[in-house]
Amino acid sequence: MKKQISILLLGLLCVFSSYSQDTLQAVKVISKNKGLHKSSKITANTTLVTSKELLKAACCNLAESFETNPSIDVNFSDALTGTKQIKMLGLTSPYLMIAEENIPSVRGASQAYGLSFTPGTWIESIQITKGAGSVVNGYESISGQINTELVKPINNIPFFLNAYSSTDARFELNTHFNLKISDKWTSALFVHGNTRTSKNDMNDDGFLDNPLAKQINILNRYQYYNAEKGLVSFINFRYMNDKKQTGELGFNPNKDKGTTNFWGSEIHTERFDVSSKVGYVFKDMPYQSIGFQNAFNTHNQESYFGLNQYNIKQSSFYSNLIFNSIISNTMHKFATGLNFTYDKYQEFVNVNDYSRIDNSVGAFFEYTYNNDSNFSLVAGGRVDNHNRLGTFITPRLHIRYNPWEKAVLRVSAGRGKRTANIFAENQPLFASSRNFDILNTSGKIYGLDPEIAWNYGLSFNQKFIIFGKNADAGFDFYKTDFTKQVVVDLYTTPSIPETHQVLLYNLNGKSFANSLQVDFNVELAKHLDLRTAYKYYDIQTDYLSGRSERPLQAKHRFFANLGYETHIVEKGKQWKFDFTYNWMGEQKLPETASNP
Repeated sequence: MKKQISILLLGLLCVFSSYSQDTLQAVKVISKNKGLHKSSKITANTTLVTSKELLKAACCNLAESFETNPSIDVNFSDALTGTKQIKMLGLTSPYLMIAEENIPSVRGASQAYGLSFTPGTWIESIQITKGAGSVVNGYESISGQINTELVKPINNIPFFLNAYSSTDARFELNTHFNLKISDKWTSALFVHGNTRTSKNDMNDDGFLDNPLAKQINILNRYQYYNAEKGLVSFINFRYMNDKKQTGELGFNPNKDKGTTNFWGSEIHTERFDVSSKVGYVFKDMPYQSIGFQNAFNTHNQESYFGLNQYNIKQSSFYSNLIFNSIISNTMHKFATGLNFTYDKYQEFVNVNDYSRIDNSVGAFFEYTYNNDSNFSLVAGGRVDNHNRLGTFITPRLHIRYNPWEKAVLRVSAGRGKRTANIFAENQPLFASSRNFDILNTSGKIYGLDPEIAWNYGLSFNQKFIIFGKNADAGFDFYKTDFTKQVVVDLYTTPSIPETHQVLLYNLNGKSFANSLQVDFNVELAKHLDLRTAYKYYDIQTDYLSGRSERPLQAKHRFFANLGYETHIVEKGKQWKFDFTYNWMGEQKLPETASNP
């Protein structure tokens, strides 16, 4: 019995819920030998990215951790701030549920830059789920879910030091301290700092290639682990201070801020987080557990982009109670619970005040059937009451079927509903000469309606042997249909000449995103692996000027990654080489002749 409880508790260290035991088993088994893995036993279309794969990306933070993953598209959101933006199924990160150890992390005020606030050395693994996610984690996700697992104190080494420098004057230092307080308690202190101090302009356009930056990031976490009593818990304290300056080479904020001498921008973000997680496995019923998650954070951003000033402060509280058990036997499992979310926004665009308070309470139930052979199903639903969105239901479904050996077929469907934080999510537009013009006034969020979409998915993967080497091939197709959407219109010509604007209004017509991905991966030789993918996107929206493709969205993309590892020699010494190639087709740009 103690052995069973210990195994389940180790699973709780990775995730508290979310597709329960089938996901946990995959994590435990494969994380030792592969950097990127899709298990044929997991119901959802989930990819596990381990720390071994993260070494390939030469990443410095979470935003830079997806360069070698074909499921995620990584682009720069704009040419000024140098911020990397991720997309899944052709949709930007606000349509993803991004969590840290299954607690929502990048949302609201942190949408634009939040991914860069998690250092790469803190990351233990990343789980990427395409399509509708689990109802356990909320109602907001539309295109998928990304969950990041941080290094656990119980598994960490006593001391870790990592330093990084680059030719563009970026310097970074990471250090971890681990302390075993007692047989049950372990503590870890993570300290990260980075800076870029030199101005670079390689293309001679008069603007900085990368922003000047300074960041200090500290995480102190405590872990309690008691296998005999079936208890595991985490307590986390975190502080982050980030400063960025960008613009023209000659811009000096002490002299030029608020003037037209030189164009410049500064973004100062300060963030504080406290979170706790408690999990209990019933001693005489190892299949039954209960988890309680709580998180509080404040996110304060003060910024200006030329003459446009944007300040936002978000204070949030999140609480989630989860109960896992079985119905009759372990082939029939369920998860049920309650959660509560509170968000206070103090938001100012120049002199306009857009402050508000959002809160919601919800209940969920998720049923899992798994015959431990070739079929599994996850069906869930939740009911939420939101002070601005009203009362609504969120259904979601995932099905897995193994038609023959080493093959897996998956289908999924689900609904998502979210509040569009139009200014926080579109901060790069502040750097343009355009003014925000909200055309609707009857909605409860900036005068606009909430966004609602249905996502449907189909995927297939087959593993096989070719010329004596392991290989696999597969495809997935996902369709996202918006029934309600906040349209960010960069196409429509201004009604008043000589004015430059971006229009925001409720969708009147159709908006959809179709995504097709075809993969082929093969072991070319011992220690030499090739990973390839082709992606096709058809993403269109009905604008005031007519139906058009989304701006800056390539229809065709090709990805290839070649990795080689030498034999491991004495004391674990090994060389690793990695080459990644990304090709993007043409992208549509808004017409700027009459609306720069």
